[in-house]
Order: sequence, then C-alpha cells, then structure tokens
Amino acid sequence: MRFNKAMKGMAIAAVAAFTISAIGEAEARTRLKIHSAYGRSVFVIGPGPYHVAEAMEKMSGGEVRMQIYEPGALVPGTKYYDPVSSGSIDGAWGTPGFNVHKNFAYAFFASVPFGPRGGEYLAWMRHGGGQELAEEMYSRDNIKFFVCNIIPPESSGWFREPIESVEDLQGLKMRFFGLGAKVMEKFGVSTQLLAGGDIYPALELGSIDATEFSMPAIDRDLGFYQIAKHNYFPGWHQQSTIGELLVNMDKYNALSEPHQAMLDQACQAQTLRGFAEGEAGQAEAMKFHQEKGVTIHRWSDETLAEFEEAWLEVIEEEIEASEDAQRIWQSYSEFRDTYAIWREHGYLD
Repeated sequence: MRFNKAMKGMAIAAVAAFTISAIGEAEARTRLKIHSAYGRSVFVIGPGPYHVAEAMEKMSGGEVRMQIYEPGALVPGTKYYDPVSSGSIDGAWGTPGFNVHKNFAYAFFASVPFGPRGGEYLAWMRHGGGQELAEEMYSRDNIKFFVCNIIPPESSGWFREPIESVEDLQGLKMRFFGLGAKVMEKFGVSTQLLAGGDIYPALELGSIDATEFSMPAIDRDLGFYQIAKHNYFPGWHQQSTIGELLVNMDKYNALSEPHQAMLDQACQAQTLRGFAEGEAGQAEAMKFHQEKGVTIHRWSDETLAEFEEAWLEVIEEEIEASEDAQRIWQSYSEFRDTYAIWREHGYLD
C-alpha cells in the first residue's frame, strides 16, 4: 500500500516536473506574428519574409519563430504602421514608401526619383547616415526599423495607349508610388497608392487608367499586360527600392542580444538575395511581355528632362514643408556629392 502511494507520488511529481519544464520551454521560445504587404507568390518581395523567418528559426535553434501572414489576414496590405506601433501585431514586411500617410519623409528611405542605383543607395543607408535617420524617425512611434530588401529598377508605367508627350498624361488616374507620385501630379495626373493585389481589379474596372508597381517580373505576376499594352522605361522614379522589416520596439527589446543580432543578419542576407534575384529575373519577364503583345517603350531624353525638372520642383517643396525631409535630403545629397567621384570614374556609363 505504501509502495503504491509512493509510486503515485512519484508519478504526480514527474508529471508536474514535465509540465513545468514544458511551460518553461514554451516561454523560452519567441513567437512573432509578421504581416506581409505582398502575397507569397509575388516574385522576390513575396517570399522575402519567409526567407527571413526560415533563417531566424535555423540560427536560433527554433527559439525564435516568425509566423508570416498574407495581406489582409491581420491588417490590410499597406496599412501596417499603426498596428506595429501599438503592438497589435509584432511586425510587418513592406517598404517605407507605404508609410507616407504618417510622415511623407519616409518616402526618401524607399526610393528617390532620379536617384541612385542599389549599391549607392545601400551605401548611404548603411554607411552614410540614412539608416540612423530612419531608425530615429521610426523609434518615435515605438518601431524598430530594418533595411531588409532592395530591388533593381522598376518600369515607370503601364498605359492603355502610347504616351507621345507629357500632355498625354493630363487627366489620367494612375496608381503611383512615393515621391514619384508628386512628380506625376505636376503633369495633371491624379495619383493614388494601391496595394499590389488591388491594382489589377482597379485597372479592369476603370477605376484607374494606368499604373506602375514594380520591376517587370513582379508586374508579370500581377497580370498588367492583359489590360495595358504599353510599358515604359526607365523607372526614373525608382532606380532602386528598399524593403523594410518593422518590429514593435517592445517586442524587439524583449529579444536577447544574440537574437537581435540574428535578425539583423537575416535581413542583411535577404537584402543581398533580393537584389541578386531581382537582377536575374527581368530579361525573361520583358520577353514574356513582348510575346503577349506588349510594346516596350523608352522615354525620350526630352520627356525624362521634363520629369526631372518637375522633380526638382517637388524636392524644393518637400524640404520647405518638412524638417525631417530637410535633414534627410541634406544627408542624402552630401553623401551623393562625396560619392560622385567614384560613380563617375569607377563605372562604365
């Protein structure tokens, strides 16, 4: 009888110890719910957060796991800033240009019209002061910012009819991104920022007349070629585009120092992956579009000059209206001025 009681006591103790151990192990693991602004099937930018999540799980030995949620599962595609700030979601994958409704100066961390190629842009962000400025701005709203992707040049528009001059832009309704939208508005274009998945239906229904979104391989996945048969280059408004991973600051601070370092390294790895994969995929996509009856155009030098002149007007207006824009533009311009001797002598035209 005493033996049975002893055995029962040992069993209860073992179960209790196992339960406590399991609870402790569960508490030791970190689970992060991450919203993505792009569907997983979208070339490069869609799989990106999944690559980061996989890297984090492997590097941390399973201690940090990121659950990626498709657009709309937690919040609407581009509307993630406030939920990350408040902590209602742990983080989000997108681009700083989606956050212009909070502060238009964020657009400078996404892409700059007539701006640098990917290498120069990353050099400014990581070694010229850009990232520090971005981190300071995001931290005001309790957000940790990471550069976590960069993609090569985009096309500058899909149109139903050819654009013979800037006068043909007058009155068009067009999806356009970031600082480039301000330039298009100078030519009488009514712009709006739509998430990727919302563009095709808007084109199909006639809610918009034209669109730009991304590089050819991504535009192919979204099917613009089925409606608009005139695709224009170069992407003067986005010669390169930075992607972000945002993490609620409280959630980030709760990570151990090694896990914080792993997250930084996972984003650095994804930035390289995104850039190389982006460069590799565009020629095939452009040929695909031609096979589908798309005419690929290059803007004339005269038209590009008109766009650039309008851009110079826009930037004067932006830096006059925003202290943040002034600080960013000063840092960006000083870096580009210093970098110019290398740009002009180190590379073939």
